Amino acid sequence: MSAAFFDCTDPAQRETGIASAISALKGGRLVVMPTDTVYGIGADAFDAEAVASLLAAKGRGRDMPVPVLVGSWHTIQGLVYSVPNSARELIRAFWPGALSLVVRQAPSLQWDLGDANGTVMLRMPLHPVAIELLREVGPMAVSSANISGRPAAVTAAQARDQLGDLVEVYLDGGPAQQQAASTIVDLTGAHPRVLRQGPVTLDAIAGVLGVEPGTLTDQTE
Repeated sequence: MSAAFFDCTDPAQRETGIASAISALKGGRLVVMPTDTVYGIGADAFDAEAVASLLAAKGRGRDMPVPVLVGSWHTIQGLVYSVPNSARELIRAFWPGALSLVVRQAPSLQWDLGDANGTVMLRMPLHPVAIELLREVGPMAVSSANISGRPAAVTAAQARDQLGDLVEVYLDGGPAQQQAASTIVDLTGAHPRVLRQGPVTLDAIAGVLGVEPGTLTDQTE
């Protein structure tokens, strides 16, 4: 079956597209959705087979576990072992937005995102289509919508060119605003560490946490 493509800048297509995406996700299939950073390929986070399909579509191994997007601040309470104060401060400052946080996941969670060693990377995107979908479906496993090693898609058409019919529904929300992957902060160690620099700057993170920017990229524990 060929993929369905919906222009979410058209209200009628947006409504139909989101309904189609919800149906696909609940059926264990993959969708491409706009976010504020780059386009994402997503699956229901609690459907292990769908997450495995996502990794296969990207040509990516289990050693690169899939991040999780959430549709509200409150969702993370059930996903995280405990929410460190540093996470609360960063969430307050930068969510929804281009900041991903690596935290220890709740041990009870029945999901398989890859070899994450008890951690999960969480983000709340700043995009109305993404938020609407996430609030309907719940937490989604979402990775950049591209073949591993190729440039991240910043339009739905770029994603379709790479992923084709491996994805059931494409939601086109126009060009991604940031056109860059999110900043990643690891909060699982003794000190916060920036694993990837992106739209949210080191200085901005350091300002919220009350630390020197240099300490965030120092890899020594």
